[in-house]
Amino acid sequence: MSADEIDIRARRQVATEERRMRSRHSMSLRDAFAEFIRHPSPWIMAAFLATALVARMWLGGWGLADLLVPVVMVASFPLVEWLIHVFVLHWRPKRLGPVTIDPLVARKHREHHRDPRDIPLIFIPWQVLIAVVIAAVIVGLFVFASVERGLTFLVVLPAIGLVYEWTHYLIHSDYRPRHAFYRRLWRNHRFHHYRNEHYWFAVTTAGTVDRLLRTDPDPGTVEKSPTAKDLHALSRRD
Repeated sequence: MSADEIDIRARRQVATEERRMRSRHSMSLRDAFAEFIRHPSPWIMAAFLATALVARMWLGGWGLADLLVPVVMVASFPLVEWLIHVFVLHWRPKRLGPVTIDPLVARKHREHHRDPRDIPLIFIPWQVLIAVVIAAVIVGLFVFASVERGLTFLVVLPAIGLVYEWTHYLIHSDYRPRHAFYRRLWRNHRFHHYRNEHYWFAVTTAGTVDRLLRTDPDPGTVEKSPTAKDLHALSRRD
């Protein structure tokens, strides 16, 4: 197949997906936000952010590191997001003697792949978030050189988490993409769910880390995966 033919196929696939989305009722951002805040994870992260922010402002002691910490966290998040998606969310259950290691977050993500339109399954499970909050507090208070910098970390972390949660929810909602950057995010994630689950792992960035790690192929060159909605074909073993 020539490069032109591959490009045509890819464009047709994207056009088909966009037509399907336009055929559904278009949701406004206000309606999308109203649905977003009906779920527990945004509230958990917002409460975490507010608490950490108040503590950081009260403690004071600002320094250059308070700029460096957010820059490093934001710059590294696309890679962190990719690693979590590949190695945690797409975790394949493993047997360790009589015990099966299959974390809740991985089980819920498999359910999310089975039905990407199920709104509650889009969100990070609240049980997982509580564990993350506890772990983050331990890291923030005991790993950083100072409590001030640790609190800065604890402010930035839920802020990034809210951006991720909102972006992921919006992609799966009926909100219609209106800007080129968001359309790219939407297309990549749709390809991940409906074409091949082994590619397009980034959610909040437009394929930057996917390109770096070679998981952002031309969609026209990728065959449709029979396990995109049945990760690891686990349901076939039941």
